[in-house]
Amino acid sequence: MDSKSIGSDLCFAWPNAELAVMGPQGAVNIVYRRELDAAPDPEVRRQELVEEYTERFANPYIAAERGYVDDVIDPAETRRVLVRGLELLRSKKAELPKRKHGNVPL
Repeated sequence: MDSKSIGSDLCFAWPNAELAVMGPQGAVNIVYRRELDAAPDPEVRRQELVEEYTERFANPYIAAERGYVDDVIDPAETRRVLVRGLELLRSKKAELPKRKHGNVPL
């Protein structure tokens, strides 16, 4: 529930994470609606398309390859990786821009 694009310093994912704007089921229902309507057995075709969509778009390895995720970690290593990340960021000094406006009087 985090993203490098919104300013997080570190972003990790487990191998079974789904990284997508919407779940594969909903995406397939929208993107492949006409194909599903024309299929002789829509449920079987929907399941095939969900598996294909998940493999191509909603897996953490694609996100890591594109730089959205720093690393795909083993769930058993989560605590160790988080501690290492927090130690790395312990001395970080954030230079925030000065506020352009103060509080608006109400």
